[in-house]
Amino acid sequence: MANLHAVVLAAGQGTRMKSKLYKVLHPVCGKPMVQHVVDTLDLLRVEDVIVVVGHGAEAVRTTIGDRVTYALQSEQLGTGHAVKQAVPFLTDKQGTTMILYGDVPLLSAETLKALVERHIEQNAAATVLTAMVEDPTGYGRIVRDETGALLRIVEHKDASLAEREIREINTGIYCFDNEKMLKVLSELKNDNAQREYYITDCIGLLHHAGEKVDAFIAADAQETMGVNDRVQLAEAESYMRKRINQAHMRNGVTIIDPATTYIDADVTIGADTVILPGTYLRGKTVIGEDCKIGPQTELNDVTVGDGVNISYSVLFDAKVGVHAVVGPFAYVRPGSEIGESVKIGDFVELKNAKIGKGSKIPHLSYVGDAEVGSGVNIGCGTITVNYDGAKKQKTMIGDNAFIGCNTNLIAPVQIGKDAYIAAGSTINQDVPDEAMAIARERQTNKLGYAAKLPYKQGKKE
Repeated sequence: MANLHAVVLAAGQGTRMKSKLYKVLHPVCGKPMVQHVVDTLDLLRVEDVIVVVGHGAEAVRTTIGDRVTYALQSEQLGTGHAVKQAVPFLTDKQGTTMILYGDVPLLSAETLKALVERHIEQNAAATVLTAMVEDPTGYGRIVRDETGALLRIVEHKDASLAEREIREINTGIYCFDNEKMLKVLSELKNDNAQREYYITDCIGLLHHAGEKVDAFIAADAQETMGVNDRVQLAEAESYMRKRINQAHMRNGVTIIDPATTYIDADVTIGADTVILPGTYLRGKTVIGEDCKIGPQTELNDVTVGDGVNISYSVLFDAKVGVHAVVGPFAYVRPGSEIGESVKIGDFVELKNAKIGKGSKIPHLSYVGDAEVGSGVNIGCGTITVNYDGAKKQKTMIGDNAFIGCNTNLIAPVQIGKDAYIAAGSTINQDVPDEAMAIARERQTNKLGYAAKLPYKQGKKE
């Protein structure tokens, strides 16, 4: 939006979180709270985003990066003082400036857009975002005159009995005419018990100067909820998870039980995919159309093609091709690429492995640091022995090879196309194309010897 600026206050320490992690970096649905706020501002095409940092400044910079401007509040002296730190970046600019908080992650772009539009339509010097709540205890009340215009904001401790009955509260989120905001910021005083500068005092200064101050009620009060402790963090997570799930369902995704489905904010899911209970979709996971994911499945930064079935499995930083089947009880680790129509069965672990089209690893195998061609069958109990004690080594398996059960492939080793490995073999040399390899000791039968074994004599070992 043209001539739109934003100041995000993110300098508070957040002692009530009782955490080593800086408060605004606590995640909600897989993303730090302050990042939710900045991402929402991106949707509004805000020209200037200034994030005011203090405690944990470097951690915030690392998380958000250089997409915003940073202002340092080295000493926390109130919200007005925090906004003052952004003044050098707003001087000589016209338009509207929003004041937001890094610990209010639920605000939607729709709500903020409506607030800005109301502010501009009313030609107001300032517009306060308000909310209607069931229990307004502790919040500043919005007092309106007989026409409905904002008369004043009264803090809970200063409110009369009648004013305490008011359910409309100040959320602390504002739109200001930038030039008028800069003027009243210079007039702020800290003559209060806390010796702090409050942004709310700007509203009073504008009102007394005869400027128009408006109030706009948020359609959903929960969006304005701030997070100050772990209880509120869980409440925010629950609200956002519900909103995310509903958005996916409205876009054509079936979620069998939304209450037990956990989807992060940046996950993408195609139409006609079914998500079963107990599923966790994290990070920047992308799932195609017509898939079936779950139950009891976790995908972290995984790209999944169309028509894939994944059940009772955990996948990290991997790719799954179209029409593949994974699970139950598979573990796919970073760097793995599962090709089209591949079968990865129960108790199979992959690590940095590329599996070609139509290949099958049905059960009880470990395939790490390997490239497996198309049409390969890997039998039960096969292990690629990829670590030599110093570094990882690679296994290469050609197209249409057959690897028998209980085979050890000691890397580095290459198995040729159409090769056949006999069950129970330990392979430590390359196998040519179309060759059969047998690497096991010849069986010896000792007749009558079993009767002499200790357990036959009633002895204990």
